[in-house]
Amino acid sequence: MKIISYFIFSMILACGGESSSNSDTSYSVGMEEATMISKNSIATDASVPQEQKIIQTGNLRFETKDLEKTQQHIQKVVAQNQGFIQDDNSGKNYNEKYRSLTIRIPTANFQSTVDSISKGVSFFDQKDISRQDVTEEFIDLEARLKAKRELENRYLELLKQAKNVTEMLEIERELSKIREEIEARQGRLNYLENRVSVSTISIYFYKITTDTGITTSYGGKMWNAVKSGWNGISLFFLGIIYIWPFLLLLLVLLYVLRRYLRRKKQKL
Repeated sequence: MKIISYFIFSMILACGGESSSNSDTSYSVGMEEATMISKNSIATDASVPQEQKIIQTGNLRFETKDLEKTQQHIQKVVAQNQGFIQDDNSGKNYNEKYRSLTIRIPTANFQSTVDSISKGVSFFDQKDISRQDVTEEFIDLEARLKAKRELENRYLELLKQAKNVTEMLEIERELSKIREEIEARQGRLNYLENRVSVSTISIYFYKITTDTGITTSYGGKMWNAVKSGWNGISLFFLGIIYIWPFLLLLLVLLYVLRRYLRRKKQKL
């Protein structure tokens, strides 16, 4: 319980005279009890042994000779382990075609999933398995969340005992702050619970292709060469058409220069 709130309550109730003195004592005791409940709850819950909370993640990258076959194999493994594919992206770079997957697997099936996907992979460019222990944070959040809820209930009891609007508004302000803290801690707790119960595996597999990014037969290469040659001729003539006024001007200048040189030669 905050000291400021305790002080405000004490000052407000003290101004009411001797009759409000008993009320002040009641609020004071109530707030002290709420504070003690909060502290005792955190200390008690933090000391209770609890199973470990581990977040497991995997990151796999490898080459394959058949993208479609590898994709089907991974889908089968995911289904067998009660998981699902969260993200699925595919594309090609300059010299490779690739597939990128993000899968979510129940934590109990994490290792068996990694082992099954690894079968048939001769070499991993990257294989990272990480385990993050969040047990301490988990216990702390649960304890603080329980304490805040007990504090919320105590404030609700104090709200029923409020004698005037000022007291009610002050208690409601504190209740609003407590509920915001409860929501924030509950959100974080839900996030950790999800990450602990369902593991994430990122998979990137690819197939090396030719420099153009696709496999092309010899006949295809010849046809591409013919098309490239024809395109070159077309571009050449289009270029001439674009600059024909300059060519015409150049021809006129050459004609005038030639006549001038002939006349000069005849005079000599």
